[in-house]
Amino acid sequence: MTTGLRPQDAVDHAASRWRTDVLPLLVEFARIPNLSPDFDPDWQAAGHMDEAADLMAAWAAERDLPGTTVDVVRLPGLTPTVLVDIPASDPGVMGTVLLYGHIDKQPPFDGWSPGHGPWAPVVDGERLYARGVADDGYALPSALVAVEAVRAAGGRHGRVVVLAEGSEESGSPHLPAVLAHLAERIGTPDLVLALDSGSPTYDRLWVTTSLRGALVGTLTVRVLDHGVHSGEAGGVVPSSFRIARQLLDRIEDASTGDVLVPELQVDPPDWALEAADEQAAALDGATSDDRPFPVVDGLELDGADSADRVVRNAWRASVAVVGADGMPPPAQAGSVLRPFTSLKLVVRIPPTCDPDVAGAALARTLTADPPSGAEVLWDGGQASGGWAAAPLAPWLGEALDRASLASFANPPARLGEGGTIPFMRWLSERYPDAQVLAAGVLGPGSNAHGPDESLHLPTAERLTGALALVLDAHAGRTGE
Repeated sequence: MTTGLRPQDAVDHAASRWRTDVLPLLVEFARIPNLSPDFDPDWQAAGHMDEAADLMAAWAAERDLPGTTVDVVRLPGLTPTVLVDIPASDPGVMGTVLLYGHIDKQPPFDGWSPGHGPWAPVVDGERLYARGVADDGYALPSALVAVEAVRAAGGRHGRVVVLAEGSEESGSPHLPAVLAHLAERIGTPDLVLALDSGSPTYDRLWVTTSLRGALVGTLTVRVLDHGVHSGEAGGVVPSSFRIARQLLDRIEDASTGDVLVPELQVDPPDWALEAADEQAAALDGATSDDRPFPVVDGLELDGADSADRVVRNAWRASVAVVGADGMPPPAQAGSVLRPFTSLKLVVRIPPTCDPDVAGAALARTLTADPPSGAEVLWDGGQASGGWAAAPLAPWLGEALDRASLASFANPPARLGEGGTIPFMRWLSERYPDAQVLAAGVLGPGSNAHGPDESLHLPTAERLTGALALVLDAHAGRTGE
């Protein structure tokens, strides 16, 4: 069934509206330091999250989408959620598409380049530099512009619900209650697209088909009530850092980075290995000069080859020490044996790994039989499961092909993402019959969560155009 959509008109409309309408919104949004709750316990008193939600809602309410309702859903003690409900283009189109994004942000971080800053947006070349614009402020306005592009190009679309939450960067702890509260209003979507994922290159539409889960917590080793002279205690009192190293060696092979805990290991399915080969080929053939990581010269990456690195990132567990306490800066460090060492760990787990089983195994491994009888504590926080997509319906596979070719002039590619979007697992479980996918703009140089986070503007425009074509294809699907 055709809908009359003129693909190039849809792509052109998305690009033009992006620069005139979306970019000014994101510049204003970027100035708001609306940190996710984990990073700002006083977020309610600060009011930044409400300011960001109200900004997005006001912009959405001004769009030319007749019949649309826009609400900021506020539940006691929970971050606000922006909900935009757009009716189908005409009564003959059935089905609901749920588009997901988030508005909360990571902390500012150090090391921004001169003239750039987390809350001081700057357009430099083809990029908008600021915290939270690519992760994930662009999502809601891009979704609405995509709907507008469908209509402007003579296409059709089903009911579209756009949801932008406020706790994703903290593991989405507020989202289940929000989804339960909105269950009747959202209904039962048959297509779910999360606009919060990666794009290893900027030359095609990357469709995320799996995400790793995450276990986040803090390991603390204490050996003294207070610091003592290292000359007196060194060699007698075990170093808290040395014991922490021993404990980390229980969960990770220090020479390879392989995770040793059996409960955190899963064999990748055959389709994931095939997708890894496809992804590696697309990366090897990319024309972008951007390196995937800003590594120092001469650094050897883990993994045997490109395909193996894709599998390691998508389907193998990994450990990252992302923070430390109990250590003064080098310039202020005296000759003192410190009383304790605290290390914040982010442990990524395979997409189909049970987060509760994995979390319990990690806690046991770190705390059992403490070396030298030290006091060892594991304060587990976030435990989010991963996600693996169901096979694509034929209509959706064809739609993604057409959308990528029309917007990027290249076929799409599948991506096994190493990050975590808890929403994806929850939605797959809540709507088991829906097609659930993710896409995004976090590509080379975007540096999400770090200094100089940026949004590659041409990719955001093209992704918006591709989304318009997918929405139109959803309206014209044959029931497959």
